[in-house]
Amino acid sequence: MSHDPPEHAPAPNLLAPGPPPHPLGAPLARREGREKVAGTARYAADHTPPGCAYAWPVPATVARGRITAVDTREALAQPGVLAVLTHENAPRLGATDDATLALLQDDRVPHRGWYVALAVADTPEAARAAADAVHVEYATDRHDVLLTADHPGLYVPKEVFGGPGARERGDFDAAFAAAPTTVDVTYTMTPQHNHPMEPHAATAQWTDGHLTVHDSSQGATKVCEELAGLFTLGTDEITVLSEHVGGGFGSKGTPRPQVVLAAMAARYTGRPVKLALPRRQLATVVGHRTPTLQRVRLGAGPDGVLTALAHESVSHTSTIAEFVEQAAMPARMMYTSPNSRTVHRVAPLDVPTPSWMRAPGEAPGMYALESAMDELAVALGLDPVELRVRNDPATEPDSDRPFSSRHLIACLHRGAERFGWLPRDPRPGVRRHGDLLLGTGVAAATYPAFASASTAQAHADPDGGYRIRINATDIGTGARTVLAQIAAAALGAPEDRVHVDIGSSDLPPAVLAGGSSGTASWGWAVHKACTALLTRLRAHDGPLPAEGLTVTEDTREETAEPSPYAQHAFGAVFAEVQADTRTGEVRVRRLVGQYAAGRILNSRTARSQFIGGMTMGLGMALMEGSAVDPEFGDFTACDLAAYHLPCCADVLDVEAHWLDEDDPHLNPMGSKGIGEIGIVGTAAAIGNALWHATGARLRDLPLTPDKVLTALLT
Repeated sequence: MSHDPPEHAPAPNLLAPGPPPHPLGAPLARREGREKVAGTARYAADHTPPGCAYAWPVPATVARGRITAVDTREALAQPGVLAVLTHENAPRLGATDDATLALLQDDRVPHRGWYVALAVADTPEAARAAADAVHVEYATDRHDVLLTADHPGLYVPKEVFGGPGARERGDFDAAFAAAPTTVDVTYTMTPQHNHPMEPHAATAQWTDGHLTVHDSSQGATKVCEELAGLFTLGTDEITVLSEHVGGGFGSKGTPRPQVVLAAMAARYTGRPVKLALPRRQLATVVGHRTPTLQRVRLGAGPDGVLTALAHESVSHTSTIAEFVEQAAMPARMMYTSPNSRTVHRVAPLDVPTPSWMRAPGEAPGMYALESAMDELAVALGLDPVELRVRNDPATEPDSDRPFSSRHLIACLHRGAERFGWLPRDPRPGVRRHGDLLLGTGVAAATYPAFASASTAQAHADPDGGYRIRINATDIGTGARTVLAQIAAAALGAPEDRVHVDIGSSDLPPAVLAGGSSGTASWGWAVHKACTALLTRLRAHDGPLPAEGLTVTEDTREETAEPSPYAQHAFGAVFAEVQADTRTGEVRVRRLVGQYAAGRILNSRTARSQFIGGMTMGLGMALMEGSAVDPEFGDFTACDLAAYHLPCCADVLDVEAHWLDEDDPHLNPMGSKGIGEIGIVGTAAAIGNALWHATGARLRDLPLTPDKVLTALLT
């Protein structure tokens, strides 16, 4: 791990005068680390109130249709069974904008795996046995579950993540036709699943009309607001606790079925209810990364500068809620493109609703764009690093806004130097070690720098201690530690004098942990509250009152207006792979990531985030893949036996480095999100390295041994 100054960096953005006892960037250990390794950290399913009952859901077994009958007699006769909820007796829910949460409200079955009943019993085993004993009859309809590039239901959505579904600049058709060198390629990806280590779980309890829920969620504030609408309560009548969360990768970003079903069952039975969704059911009910079909067309002059760029993405959504993977969005800002076309098309199918998965849009979109850039470099006879340097824009092409900071070129150059990119023989298939073919590849990475309104409270105690209160969520990223560092730096106090309270909807509200915006959003509010508290303390004469001093601040005004700057993090990923000519197995020998992501607030947790993202990108490239069964409409890889994830033996040598990038236009800390950029570009770098090793260009992820061996033998 190392960090270096960027080229042409702006003046430093100092957080507070004078060095704090533990400056930002120090590699402090996670505050909750000992609790986690000792097993004392309590997650949602670890809370068991007295008299707690257990629930087990019943998924639909048809791809599309209606429930015609539900027989619960055998289930209710089982020992210890308290109730079986169906659409006929479940509590009625209020209106919601999220149709995936309208559970047990009618007889419709929009896809296989949709929950049609919920068994509640004294023990988990009894609940599961009761769920197995529920008999449901259906009237089935014809279903449509397969995505194709010419699907008759395809449409262009009006909006995709704040931008139009389609965008045209200049005259792409004319420019592409006139370009001396062109690339016209299509890349495909199967569905992918988040699969956090901790399954989605909730424990719900009603006490005198007040609902308390321990939920595995990336944002307790959002869960509280959604439950308030569903159960017709005020947010002050609900407490949602997400003290420790065992990963989410987007799948816990919005409320999921477990929290609604647990609350319904607890209200119905009058007892606390715990529900941990079974692993095999997660793929269908907590979101997934949609499959994509992406066509990329690039046209360039002899100098390698792009004159035409088109990126068109096709994906699926469900019939109950629209979710569009914004895969073409990065092409609008990444490279010089005076004539461009970026289009999203989506087909509503009888499939589970897709949702957020780490770096939605950028992860699949940059795989296609960066693979196509590599193919263009080959066609031009130009080094892939140099091609990207020549197409680095001065302003954001889509908006013409200046970048708040953009050090992609520095990342490419510094990363190439660390990796040993040159001298490199550009010819494919020439490096061999016995049965192994060796190759190297590169890809760029980017992710937007977001910040949303949040509220924080800073309190000073008479004994010299401080307490920070904000409903942030730590999903394993070290949020408690970094927020304490931000507060300590703003207050000019030792960080061990700062206590941080997070993970409860009773705390000042904050944005969820997602979109790589958590630390920027929460830290901004914490910094503002601490700065205001420091001002009050300096103006205060004499000892503090026994109750101390408290300041509450929010960042609604600061985050209300869009920035005049285009704000993005950037990076470059270099990969070396080996391909076994006998088995088709691909192994990643080395990964080097070089990033420019603003000011790094904790070097230890940051390195963990970068490497974690790169490892997930390795899985995306080589092993993570699923498929929709055309007969039943569900996913074929629905557990960790069938859905393969990288383990320690797959990650041989991974390095993460960063530039000391000072950006005065972001937030008081000068930080950008780092949780997602690590996965972006990694799959393309590995795919490009595989082409260099074998001379075979594979365009269908994941790059499994059967595909590689077929390509080698063709």
